Amino acid sequence: MLTTHRIGRRALAIALAAAAAIPLPAFAAFPDKPLRMVVPFPAGGAADVMARGLALHMGEQLGQQVVIDNRGGAGGTMGAEMVARAPADGYTVFFATMGTHAINASLYQKLRYDPVKDFAPIALTHITPRVLVVGPSVKARNVADFIALAKSKPGTITYGSAGNGSSSHLSGALFASMAGVDMQHVPYKGSSPLLTDLLAGRIDATFDSYTVYEEFIKTGKVHALGVTSAKRMGALSQVPTLEEAGLKGYEVSNWLGVLAPAGTPRDVVMRLNGAIVKAMADAGLKKQLTGLGIEPTASTPEEFGALIRSEIPKWERIVKNSGARVE
Repeated sequence: MLTTHRIGRRALAIALAAAAAIPLPAFAAFPDKPLRMVVPFPAGGAADVMARGLALHMGEQLGQQVVIDNRGGAGGTMGAEMVARAPADGYTVFFATMGTHAINASLYQKLRYDPVKDFAPIALTHITPRVLVVGPSVKARNVADFIALAKSKPGTITYGSAGNGSSSHLSGALFASMAGVDMQHVPYKGSSPLLTDLLAGRIDATFDSYTVYEEFIKTGKVHALGVTSAKRMGALSQVPTLEEAGLKGYEVSNWLGVLAPAGTPRDVVMRLNGAIVKAMADAGLKKQLTGLGIEPTASTPEEFGALIRSEIPKWERIVKNSGARVE
């Protein structure tokens, strides 16, 4: 019995060693079909543009197509909730924004997903400042003149955003508070319809991503007065930061990245992370993003998770001071 027992133990040890030498099935087989990347805003907006570039290069690294699925609405909450409830197999991922995973936690009284507990961070991918852009009906050509104009017409100057509580909304609310002006906020369902109304003169200004407005800034159809980051953008080197323009301490930079549903296997998360890191290192993609005023980056899952957790309390204070609220 003792000999049989020893043989059994030895056989078990050999089997375990052999199993350890074989890659885990999920990692070896993944992915064996196309992936879906849910973008919580309409097609044509800044987030959509960034997601499509990432998806293309990410798919090349994975050997499978990454299909964009635009699920706009309710400040990105509809898309986020969908992914939070999706199977945790790595085939559905979420293109998260600062809005969906930092701002919304304080903005929505009944948020139907937990930005930390319901998701597995994969990688931070993009950092992008906002740009104060004015439409053709606004004659101001610098921040000081715009502030003076707003003070001369209290409550009548309008600024559009990608939705209530979006980073573009709160960037404007923070500007109004620090500049001591009263402006009227006009929410839109994404940047594309906002741009249409800005060009038509139906709204006066916006604090939005440079990506959508690049062509129109270059042709003079709209005018960039200031950027919200701590330093100037390479693509708009002649445009001052809002701090340089007189708003001391003003800084807002939006961030975006990829998440999976909570419970996604670690090996799948790391497979996706590796594909994203290589995708974001692509020279062509980096050049394109930099030209659009976007800083391409790539982090570990742990670094992205830590960023999300640190940003939630920061934006809680800004949301509270702005008075913004969504039922």
